[in-house]
Amino acid sequence: MARTREVYSYDYAADFGLSGLAGTLCARATLRLDDLVVLDIAESEAEDDDLQLSADVRLLLGSALPDEVLHTVWLAAVRRCFDPAEEGTDTRAWLDRVAELCPPRAPEREPYEVKSLDEVRPVVPEGELRTAVAAEIESAAAGLELRVAVPGIVPALLRVVREADADLGFRLFLRALKAYSVPVGADAYERLLAIGDTLAYPWAVVHDELTVRWRPLDPGRRDFASGRFGLPTLAAVLRGTEWTYLGTPREHIQRLADDGPGRSPGASAAVLLDDVWRLLDSALPEEAVGLLWRTAARRLYVLGEEEFDADGRAWLEQVSQVCHAHLGEVDPAYAPFLSPARTDLTEAVLREVREAVHADAEEVRGVARVLEHVVTAVDPDLGFRFLLQVLSAYGVPVAADRRARYRALAGQFGFGDDHVEDVLPEDRHGGA
Repeated sequence: MARTREVYSYDYAADFGLSGLAGTLCARATLRLDDLVVLDIAESEAEDDDLQLSADVRLLLGSALPDEVLHTVWLAAVRRCFDPAEEGTDTRAWLDRVAELCPPRAPEREPYEVKSLDEVRPVVPEGELRTAVAAEIESAAAGLELRVAVPGIVPALLRVVREADADLGFRLFLRALKAYSVPVGADAYERLLAIGDTLAYPWAVVHDELTVRWRPLDPGRRDFASGRFGLPTLAAVLRGTEWTYLGTPREHIQRLADDGPGRSPGASAAVLLDDVWRLLDSALPEEAVGLLWRTAARRLYVLGEEEFDADGRAWLEQVSQVCHAHLGEVDPAYAPFLSPARTDLTEAVLREVREAVHADAEEVRGVARVLEHVVTAVDPDLGFRFLLQVLSAYGVPVAADRRARYRALAGQFGFGDDHVEDVLPEDRHGGA
C-alpha cells in the first residue's frame, strides 16, 4: 500500500519537524542552550501545531539506527550547539524525552480540506525518493566532509535516508548544508528544489539559508522555471488600474526585479533591464514606444492620476533605475550588457505578428505595426513576448494550430514550458 504523504506547504511556511527544531536552535546558538531549555523549545513548537516534530522523532525511535548515527546527524543539524551527550544522556534517550513532550496527534481537518489536500497530495514511492536523496548527499559528500565538523556525517545521513525515512533524511541533509554553509552549485540547487516540490515543501525549506554558487548573470537567460519575465510581464503586472491596490509603480517594478524560486539573485532584473535598454536605444518614435507600452498594459483608455507611463522613454528610464539599483545590491560586480538578438527567428515571429492584424480586437490591430518594427529592428524575442502579452491583455482566442506554432517558437527561444500556456485564451472552434 502506498504511503500517504502530507501536503507540508499547506501547514507550514518554513522548515518544520525535527529539522525545523534544529534550525531554531541554530538561530539561538549564542544564547544558553541546555537540556531543559531545548526541551522547552521543542514542546513549544509542538504546541504551536508543528505536528511533524512528533512524527519525525518517532520515525527515528522506531528505526533500527544505532545511537551513533542519530548522534551524528543531530550534531550536524544543530552545528553542535546542543549535544545530548554533554547532558549525560544518549541521543535515543533524549529523543524519547522529546516524544513524551510532543504526543502524536492528527491534524484537525474540515471535510473540504481533506478533499482538497487529497487532490494534491504527493505521490512518490519511498524507494524512488531514497535513490534521489541519496544521490544528492553523495554529490555533496566532498563539501560535507570538508566543512561539517562532525565526522561520519555522509554515511550517517545515508543511513537515515535508507533505513529510516527519506523525507526526514532529506530535511536533515539540508539542515547540515545550511548549518555549516556548505556551498552547492546552481544545478544541484535546482535538483534540491525539485525534490522539495515533489514532497510539497514550502519553498523556504530548501531555499532559506542555503549557500548557492549561482551562475553568472546572463540577460539572455530564458529558461525561467516560473515562465514569464521581462518588460511584457511588467505590462501585465501594471495592467489597467488593478495594480493600484497593491503598491506604487516603483514597488511593482521592484517586485518583478526581485528573484523568485530557482532564480539567481539579479537574474530577473538583468533580463528586465535588457528589454528596457533595447527599446530605449531603438529608433522607435516616442509615440510608438508609448503606444506599445499602453496597449500591452491595457492602459489606452486610462486617464487621470497615473503619470508614470505618459512618456514612454521617461517611464523606461524609471524602470532602468530600479533594475540598476537592485543589481548593485545583489551583484555589485555585474556590468550590464545586451544579450545577442535572435535574428534567425525574425521571419517566423514576423509572420505571427502579421497574422494578429486580423484579430477582432481593435487595440491589437492598432499596435501591429509597432510590433512589426520591434521584431525587425529591435529584437524578435522581445517582439514575440509583447505579442503574447497583447493577445492576452485583450482576450484574443488562439486556435490550436496557432498555439502549436507559438509553443514551437517559445521552445526555440528557450522559454519555459508555461510561457505560452499561462497567458493565451484558447479558441476551441477556429483554425489558423
